[in-house]
This record gives sequence, structure tokens and C-alpha cells, in this order.
Amino acid sequence: MRCVIARFPFDLTKSGVLESMKGVKPEPIVGESVIIGRRQYPVKQVGQIITRQDRRDFSAGEVVRAMTLLGFTCRGLPQAAAPEPALTPLQRASAMLGSPVSV
Repeated sequence: MRCVIARFPFDLTKSGVLESMKGVKPEPIVGESVIIGRRQYPVKQVGQIITRQDRRDFSAGEVVRAMTLLGFTCRGLPQAAAPEPALTPLQRASAMLGSPVSV
């Protein structure tokens, strides 16, 4: 499949990506990721290996689009936990004292 990453055309195949990533240890995932084989890799790491370009030269979206078209499973940014509701000063003081407040 022909795709453009960082304004350069690449002819990528699923088997070619699998071969390129063989033996590569995944880095810690902090953003978008792609599952290749049994491993989950950061998208930027995969893009750097398959294009041989610096990670700053392409966006994660370009690589996600290409990997999705090749049939790989991509995952988005991890969802942040919902912030807990803020306590009133009375509720905070009550919690510090260990006694429940019914408001």
C-alpha cells in the first residue's frame, strides 16, 4: 500500500512492517499506540523504524492512518480519570476529623 508520511511516499505492506518490528523492544507507551504481533508499540517508535525518519518529522496521526489501513489495531490516547468533585471546606474538615457530615 502506498502512503505518505512526512511528505514522503512509502510502499508499506503488513508483512514488511512485521519484519521491520521483529526483535524491537517496545518503549513505554504515553500516547497513541499500535499492536503489532503480540506487542503494543508507541506510534512514533513504529513510524521511526518503518520510515527511518526522525520522530519530529511526522505526526502520530499519519502513522495511525497508515497502520490502520494495513490492518493493525491502533489505540488512542489513554482516557484520563474523571476529576473528583471538589469538597467544601466543611466537608474537607470533616473528612480530616474522620466524622461524616450530612449536608
